[in-house]
Amino acid sequence: MKGGALLFAALLALLSAIGTVEFYRMALPTRKLELWLAIVAGSLLIFIPFAGDDKLILSAIWLFFICFALLFLFRIRTIEAAAQEVAFALLAFFYIPFLLMHLVQLRLTPFGIEWLFVIMLIVMTNDSAAYYTGSAFGKHRLYPLVSPKKSIEGAVGGLIGSLGGTLLAKFTFFSQLAFTDAVLTALVVGTVGQAGDLFESLLKRSFGVKDSGTIIPGHGGVLDRMDSILFAAPITYYYVLFFFKG
Repeated sequence: MKGGALLFAALLALLSAIGTVEFYRMALPTRKLELWLAIVAGSLLIFIPFAGDDKLILSAIWLFFICFALLFLFRIRTIEAAAQEVAFALLAFFYIPFLLMHLVQLRLTPFGIEWLFVIMLIVMTNDSAAYYTGSAFGKHRLYPLVSPKKSIEGAVGGLIGSLGGTLLAKFTFFSQLAFTDAVLTALVVGTVGQAGDLFESLLKRSFGVKDSGTIIPGHGGVLDRMDSILFAAPITYYYVLFFFKG
């Protein structure tokens, strides 16, 4: 079990590194040394849950913050842009490896593998149902400033799709998932996942790019594919931690 979890964490570290590269290309394209620090720090953070001490996570966040702050302090390009660059670097760290780390924490819980599949089902059924519902019935724009094509009807359809995904999990491979858990996680995680999609759209429009990267032909970058999961991971983990009875 531990070996599988370590392999899973290694995959997340790779995705974190690629996502961090994509973010720096959009926000801090000339900061190469800082990019390497971000990749190393993010990879280390993802493996910290294996130590079994949440205090280490807080210690690591403090240490990485100090390292980023000192690096930018003594590598000033222009004083006018310094604060913005530091803010972008910290946003990249918290947005990508910190959020992804919660998938490792989730994997290490009882029924962790099942919960990871639940997240995937919620996100995938949400995306598919939102797309087809929005295409067929979408008339009211959800948030045109950030994502002009998304509709309220599509968002509602996505949540219905998420509910179908969690019920599929309950009646196939995850019988320990209570009906209440299925409904709540579908609605809460599905909604937060949609917010993650909108947030990444906000970043891309702010940076003036269509896609975060080109690593996946026809589908953009890693961040384009993980935007919903990044937001869904922490809320699912804390739901399991505080509410799931098993």
